[in-house]
Amino acid sequence: MAAERYGMILIVSGPSGSGKSTLCNAMFREFTGLEFSVSCTTRAPRGEERDGVEYHFLTRGQFEEHIRQDHFLEYAEVHGNFYGTLKSEVFDRTERGIDVLLDIDVQGALAIKKRFAADPVFGARMESLFIAPPSYAELERRLRGRGTDAEESIRKRLENSKREMTFWREYKYVIVNGGLAEAQQEFSRLIHSLRNKSSRYKEAPFHEA
Repeated sequence: MAAERYGMILIVSGPSGSGKSTLCNAMFREFTGLEFSVSCTTRAPRGEERDGVEYHFLTRGQFEEHIRQDHFLEYAEVHGNFYGTLKSEVFDRTERGIDVLLDIDVQGALAIKKRFAADPVFGARMESLFIAPPSYAELERRLRGRGTDAEESIRKRLENSKREMTFWREYKYVIVNGGLAEAQQEFSRLIHSLRNKSSRYKEAPFHEA
């Protein structure tokens, strides 16, 4: 029987075009016990989005009540709507040994690190990974290669991406996605390594008698 362990809180950031979402989805398929943290938002559902799956859809009043009760790891207002990560989304699961992945922008990641880095529970379970393109030029090529966005949208994404890429040293780990297969292998090796940290175990992972 495997020794009990605490799950980790894996914060993953990366600019649009870095391949972050593709890599995260590959990890969800590969690893059992790795789950996505569902964020809260006050915006309305889009298309076939379901409450509790893509997001927890809340009224503004409900969201503000969570703020008053200090229920969020982080939250922000974006384009008139609130977005936030509930502490309960990660704490309950990491207590049960489930690893929780937070796919979050740089602003949210830095807010969590600043507030909880020294926390004896959240700080001890927190890991951070920045996924980057091999160059800014390659990032632009990828974004333009999609052929789905207007020029104004592409320029805005490029500006945001260039700014986000300056924060890479704020993360414990960096993966440069120059090729999907190699980046996926690096991501997989990292998760295996982080799961084996001695601080992750509630008790010795071997028989002491």
